[in-house]
Amino acid sequence: MNKKIALIYMGGTFGCIGEPLAPMPEHQFIPQLKRILPPQLKIECFKAPSIKDSSACTAIDWLMLIQQIQSLQLQNFEHFVVIHGTDTLSYAAATLSRFLAESCHVILTGSQYPLLNLQGDDTREFTDAIDNLNTALDAITKLPVGVYLTFFHQVIHARTALKTHSTALDAFRGLKAEEPIDHDSTVIQIQLSHIEKAKSLNIVNWMMVPTELLQFENNLNSLIQQPPEFLVIQAYGVGNLAVNEMIIQSFKNLQAKGCQIILSTQVPLGGMDQRYAISQWIQDSKILVSDALSQADLYAKILKIYLQYPTSQQWHDHWYDHPE
Repeated sequence: MNKKIALIYMGGTFGCIGEPLAPMPEHQFIPQLKRILPPQLKIECFKAPSIKDSSACTAIDWLMLIQQIQSLQLQNFEHFVVIHGTDTLSYAAATLSRFLAESCHVILTGSQYPLLNLQGDDTREFTDAIDNLNTALDAITKLPVGVYLTFFHQVIHARTALKTHSTALDAFRGLKAEEPIDHDSTVIQIQLSHIEKAKSLNIVNWMMVPTELLQFENNLNSLIQQPPEFLVIQAYGVGNLAVNEMIIQSFKNLQAKGCQIILSTQVPLGGMDQRYAISQWIQDSKILVSDALSQADLYAKILKIYLQYPTSQQWHDHWYDHPE
């Protein structure tokens, strides 16, 4: 089996050197990376359009990466491994999964420790970078089409990925690759117009903490003058959120200004459930309920629907579309 693999380097701890850690310039790092690649595999290395600390990455960077992958697909690449920083690795993975769907094979990975030593002239004595990369390279030609994330010997569905530890080697959780999952089947071919439009997307995310309803209402009203396109409210448990008539009216005022409000949960696992009395006010207020597989997946879904449709009303109308 002689399948070409495109290995795309996008920065992160994986490619850092020195004390304190700083990114090694990609034109120096990629030759060092090539030295550790399994010789039996047909791998070509590429630098991503945007290489930066992943805490600074936004939709723009991931859309340009998707555009690069789609361009390489035209050059008969079907298998892609992306090296990315861990801070926003789950967001990158979910975004690639939403936009590329099942058009190719993609695995994203990163590391908690750099590949190279302080001087950058040899591999580091203790690092998880080699293991994580080898796991990705081993799995990429064996998995069904789709987007995955690999870390610490695990391969998980990209849309379910959650970073659960800031420093441990075993840092990510998610649904294992062999388990069934519903896929977003719509592929978007990224154009410059998508990248330009994404620059304007404003998402405000509130994780609820116990606070008086009056203060919650005041906070909502503070957004009225300059509302975001989307307000995500991470409620408790299965989506439980205490409201009153004034808060529901504030929701409606925001909606009238073009802001879609999405009810999510701050609990990482288990999803949403609307069996309680909460359901009626949700229907009355016309706010949306997240059906995403993770917080990162919710971000990716918002981005995709924002780029697909021009108006707030259309975002609302198409929120529950399941194209399969």
